[in-house]
Amino acid sequence: MSILVKEKNDTNCRAKAVFGTAEWAAYTENFIDGCKHNCKYCYSKEMAIRFQRKTADSWSEEIVRRRQVNKKFKKMTGTIMFPSSHDIHPENLTSSMIFLENMLYAGNRVLIVTKPHLRCIKAISDKLSFYKNKILFRFTIGSANNEVLSFWEPGAPLYQERLASLQYAYNNGFKTSLSCEPMLDDNINQVIIDTSNYITDHIWIGKVNFLLRRIKMNGCDDTETIRRATELLNIQADNNIVDLYNNLKDNPIIKWKESIKNVVGIEVPTEKGLDI
Repeated sequence: MSILVKEKNDTNCRAKAVFGTAEWAAYTENFIDGCKHNCKYCYSKEMAIRFQRKTADSWSEEIVRRRQVNKKFKKMTGTIMFPSSHDIHPENLTSSMIFLENMLYAGNRVLIVTKPHLRCIKAISDKLSFYKNKILFRFTIGSANNEVLSFWEPGAPLYQERLASLQYAYNNGFKTSLSCEPMLDDNINQVIIDTSNYITDHIWIGKVNFLLRRIKMNGCDDTETIRRATELLNIQADNNIVDLYNNLKDNPIIKWKESIKNVVGIEVPTEKGLDI
């Protein structure tokens, strides 16, 4: 009896593995409800609909929380990721730079994660160059194929603009990294080839998470999307992920998200924000 109780207590005390943005940053910050990029697989859209803060139709109508824009930050002990539930684009650029500067002025390290618009990256790089040692850009590119990007991320920039944004940040002395999560096709190697020379940090690779559930909740469960989602899930079957890992595991620039760590047997951290 006592042995069983001990085993149960040990299980309850075991630290929980981190997931999603917690792998990268200890904190996340946002000031907008909704996102014009309107990605079909979006976890933030799913959660907003689930908790009745938005509908599938209203998600792309952004609501700026004006009081939040001017939030005064304290110095935090870990990295802050911004944004995590919306994105940065020309229409919210001015507010985004105010919000970013408030975080940076307090001495914080900021991970800027975005599907980048070149105009925005130029403006952020130019205005916030004083803080470049506190900024790490992480640009999201899940495919080198514009048709694929346009299908899954209909409001986001095309491949060439994202690549140009990476090159601009790199050439202007900023720390740069890449998020290939989610991979959106079976040719992520092309993205790695095209971007590696402009990366100062790492390229993160991850599977698509809860895809069928999310596209259904997000109002994207038409026949074609279901077909392509099923195809993508087959591409990311465990045997294919193991092959991908074996092909790239010796590349020092590559890091693996939790979704792949679990498949290939890499231990997932239990502490937020380690970026490992």
